[in-house]
Amino acid sequence: MPTNKRSKYRGSRTCGGGTHKNRRGAGNRGGRGRAGINAHHFVHWYMELGGPVFGKDGFFNKTQVTVTSIDVGVLDQIVPSLLAQGIAKMEGDAIVINTADMGIEKVLGSGRVTKKMNLSAQAFSAQAKTKIEKMGGKAQVI
Repeated sequence: MPTNKRSKYRGSRTCGGGTHKNRRGAGNRGGRGRAGINAHHFVHWYMELGGPVFGKDGFFNKTQVTVTSIDVGVLDQIVPSLLAQGIAKMEGDAIVINTADMGIEKVLGSGRVTKKMNLSAQAFSAQAKTKIEKMGGKAQVI
C-alpha cells in the first residue's frame, strides 16, 4: 500500500494529471517564458521585492560622456532674465554671457539669434558659431 500520492502514481502514464492530453503545451504552463508574468506564475511576492526587469538589459557604454548643452535660440530668448539675475552683462551694444556660470558646456545652433551676443563656452557647434558671428557677436572657446 503506497504511503503518499507521489509513490501511488509512480509508473503510471499520467501521474495523477488526468488524461494524457491535460499537461501538454505552453497553455498548461501559463505561457512561454515570461508571458503573463504580472498576472500569474505565482510571482506577486517576487514583484514586491523588486520584480523582474522587462526586456533586455542592453549594453552599457562605460566611455559615454554627457554634455550639458543649450540652443543659441533659447539663449537669445532668455537674455532679459539672465540680465536680471546678473548672469549676463551689457558691454556697449553686446550682451556678454559665460555659459559656465549656468553649468552649460556646449552651445548648439538651433533657433534664431536677434541680439548681438559675446558668448564664452567650452564648445560651439558650427551652426551656432556662424549665427552668433552673423549678428556681429563673438563665440569664444574657453
